[in-house]
Amino acid sequence: MEQKRNQPLARDAMAYVLAGGRGSRLKELTDRRAKPAVYFGGKARIIDFALSNALNSGIRRIGVATQYKAHSLIRHLQRGWNFFRPERNESFDILPASQRVSETQWYEGTADAVFQNIDIIEDYGVEYMVILAGDHIYKMDYELMLQQHVDSGADATIGCLEVPRIDATGFGVMHVDEKDQIIEFVEKPADPPGIPGNPAMALASMGIYVFRTKFLMEMLRRDAADPASSRDFGKDIIPYIVQHGKAVAHRFTASCVRSEFERVAYWRDVGTIDAYWQANIDLTDVTPELDLYDRSWPIWTFAEIRPPAKFVHDDENRRGSAVSSLVSGDCIISGSALHRSLLFTGVRANSYARLEGAVVLPDVMIGRHAQLRNVVIDGGVSIPEGLIVGEDPELDARRFRRSENGICLITQSMIDKLEL
Repeated sequence: MEQKRNQPLARDAMAYVLAGGRGSRLKELTDRRAKPAVYFGGKARIIDFALSNALNSGIRRIGVATQYKAHSLIRHLQRGWNFFRPERNESFDILPASQRVSETQWYEGTADAVFQNIDIIEDYGVEYMVILAGDHIYKMDYELMLQQHVDSGADATIGCLEVPRIDATGFGVMHVDEKDQIIEFVEKPADPPGIPGNPAMALASMGIYVFRTKFLMEMLRRDAADPASSRDFGKDIIPYIVQHGKAVAHRFTASCVRSEFERVAYWRDVGTIDAYWQANIDLTDVTPELDLYDRSWPIWTFAEIRPPAKFVHDDENRRGSAVSSLVSGDCIISGSALHRSLLFTGVRANSYARLEGAVVLPDVMIGRHAQLRNVVIDGGVSIPEGLIVGEDPELDARRFRRSENGICLITQSMIDKLEL
C-alpha cells in the first residue's frame, strides 16, 4: 500500500525551465532577445507563464537554462524573480551555457542543458524533476501532473495537448493505449496516430516532462555516453524510456487552470508573428479565452515603478481614447485614438494618430497623424509623423516585415531606412 502523502509533491520538486530557444520564426523580434524573453500581454514576458505556473503550483526550487542572446532574459529574471529565499528552502538558479562540463561545449540539446547542471540539481536533493519549455502561454497546476506521475508508477510523465489529428504533424505525437501509457513517441509524423476512442484527435507533446530525479540522472548519464545521441528529450530520452520503461501521457485538460470566465483549456505557441499578434490582440476581447485578471493564479513578472496611464485632449478629431484595448502604465494617449490594440509600458501616442489592431512594445513613440493598422511595433521604436501602415500591402511589404496574414512587424532599423 502506498504511503499516505502528508504534503504536496511540489514541495519536493524542482522546476527546470529550458529557455535557450532562439525563436527564429519571430524574425526581428528575436534579433536581440531569446524567445522566452519576448514581451506578452502588456506587462509580462513569455517565460513568466511557465515560472508562474511553477510558483503557483507550490514549487519553490526553480532553475532556468539560458543560451541564445540571453542578456535581456537574465536581466528580467534578476529583476522580477529575485524573491526566493534559501532559508525557506527556496532557490532560483539562472544557468547560462557556460562550458562547465567541457571547454568547447555549449548546450547541445534540451537534455544536455540539464545534464551539464547535474551537480547543481543533485545538491538540492529533490525527489522529482519537472522539465518545462519556457516559450508557451498557458496556465497549469503541475502538482496534479506530479500526483498522476506517482500514482501511475511511470518512469516519465509527458504533458500532452489534444489536437486535431490533421494539425499534429508539427508536434511530437504520443501513440497511447486505453490507459494513456505511451506505446510510441513519433516526432512530427506525416500520419499522426489518433487517440483510442477518439481517432480524429491526437496527443501532442507540450515539452513538459516529470521524472523522479534519480531516474532522470541515470537516463541523462546513459544518453551522454552515447555518441550517436543528439542530446534531446524529444528525440532521444523519451523514445528510449518508451521502449525500455513506462512512459505515460498527462492530458493538459486534467491540470489546466481556468477561472470562471475561461471556457477552454488555453495553450498557445506564439512562435510566429501572426500567432504572436493574434494571442495579444485576443486579450482585448470582452471575455478573452485567457484570463489575466484571475487573482487566484497570478502571472508574476517584473513590476516596474511607473506612473499611471494618461489620456488627454477632448477636441473633435483630437481626443485621447481607447476602445477594446489594453493600455499599460506610463502610457500617454495624447489626442490619439486606439481601437482593439494592446500597449505595453511607456508608449506615447501623439495627436491625430490612429491605431487599430496594434501590438506596441515598451517605450515606443508614435508621431502625430500616424495611421497604423495590424502591426507589431518593437520596443523603443520612434514612429515618424504621418506614417501609414496597413493600407497598401505592396508598400508595407517593401518597407517592413509583412506576414502571411498581413501583420507588419516594425523595428527601428526598418524605420531608419525609410525615405519619407
